[in-house]
Amino acid sequence: MRTTPNFTGWHAVILHRADSNTEKLTRQFGLLGFSTDVRWDALAESVKPDLVMVDADQGWDGLLHWAVEQAPCPIVALLGSEAPSRIDWAMKIGAGAILAKPVATSAIYPALVMAIAIHEERRDVREREALLQERIRMRPLVHRAVATLMSTRKLSEEDAYTLLRSNAMRRRDTIEGVAASYLAGRDALPEVV
Repeated sequence: MRTTPNFTGWHAVILHRADSNTEKLTRQFGLLGFSTDVRWDALAESVKPDLVMVDADQGWDGLLHWAVEQAPCPIVALLGSEAPSRIDWAMKIGAGAILAKPVATSAIYPALVMAIAIHEERRDVREREALLQERIRMRPLVHRAVATLMSTRKLSEEDAYTLLRSNAMRRRDTIEGVAASYLAGRDALPEVV
């Protein structure tokens, strides 16, 4: 995250029994521009918050309806114990930050910024991984395009690959995309390498 977040208009769900901690959170969130919803039941799939704060001391599996890898928003765990099982649970649900209980208002903003940065980083990693998986899936097309260029144009393997690569760079496309387009007959590559 490169900029300081502006929380105006954000909606936070605080999954915690109402107490002095939730009062501090609600008050501080209001000052930051959040609307808040304090509840102590499983989060329904229809609820789409911008941020979730969850009681990691008493939380249970199924409290959140998504897997860690699929968390649609930043998560902050509220934790008052040092129990390894509770810390593990907080990590398992995808918490990007832990806010100690009793809540200190001066710790809320840094925890939010940390959780948002971690969430964005995880999202970027998922997107890069999906792109790489797609490129791996399409790699046989590159091999087939190289083999086709070698046989039809009497090129060496290196020259055929260079032709694909240089066209990919010129078009600002992936080599897999150029190979697929060539094999589909949508693209006649130039004769010169």
